[in-house]
Amino acid sequence: MKKIGILTSGGDAPGMNAAIRAAVRYGIALDMEVVGIERGYTGLLEGRFIPMGLRSVSDIIQRGGTILRTARCPEFKTPEGQEQGMKNLREAGIEGLIVIGGDGSFMGAKVLSEKGFPTIGIPGTIDNDLAYTDYTLGFDTAANTILDAINKIRDTMSSHERISIVEVMGRHCGDLALYAGIGGGAEVIIVPEMKLSNDDIVNKLLEFRASGKRSGIVVLAEGAGHADELTKMLVEKTNLEIRSSVLGHIQRGGSPSNQDRYLGTCFGARAVQLLKKGVGNRIVGIHNNEIYDIDIVEGLAIPRKFNKDLYDLAQVVAR
Repeated sequence: MKKIGILTSGGDAPGMNAAIRAAVRYGIALDMEVVGIERGYTGLLEGRFIPMGLRSVSDIIQRGGTILRTARCPEFKTPEGQEQGMKNLREAGIEGLIVIGGDGSFMGAKVLSEKGFPTIGIPGTIDNDLAYTDYTLGFDTAANTILDAINKIRDTMSSHERISIVEVMGRHCGDLALYAGIGGGAEVIIVPEMKLSNDDIVNKLLEFRASGKRSGIVVLAEGAGHADELTKMLVEKTNLEIRSSVLGHIQRGGSPSNQDRYLGTCFGARAVQLLKKGVGNRIVGIHNNEIYDIDIVEGLAIPRKFNKDLYDLAQVVAR
């Protein structure tokens, strides 16, 4: 394989630029041409192809977001869109493709693979919701961004003897809430995988107040509720001073952590190695601290398991 393409799709995640940088430089080292595709699958359909060189990826490893930019592309879900994408790749002489993104982006990569176009997926999503890999690009940085916010919010909550509901991202996966909640010493962690009734939450807060705690942090994954609604209910039922904070898109941005720069570099290099050998239809990940790859269909079929032991530990140490 002599010419490959790379795109980022879906929500951006810190560490994507590290993966782009590694793929471009490793590909060039293997005498391959590397083409960047701007704005994800939208750019694929529009033919937004740019040649990538050593200097085009200089000074990006420390930057959040993605220099190739990203977009969501419903048109690529149609057979006509998929055929147009394949046509554009072949006309550009591109023989293999690297897709960096989450589960939705991987479905596009799966389609290309099934149509016979060699495609490698790199997991880039802050939610950490792909079961085949222990960690996805961006998760560590986002968890640390949340942790920093919790630390600052706790300072003011302690000063005013208040409780704060901190809403974080995670529609179907509570890993961000769980990991950042443990690191931030949250009194209550609410995630989609472990349902808590309103009475459960009320009782927990009243028990903490009765035990002598004058302030606290409740971390709420967005898939388990909304901070403003939860705050209103808790104020009515507990008569405690409670405030809400929705962290929003700040969780996506920021300079990637060392972990995400390391993973991005290793994932990018592994993807290029596979394409150089003519191998496609794989997704790259990390398991038991080893970089590996797995068949895309097999990998996406693995059911995700929530770490209940870690969740139970969080309940114990929060007392």
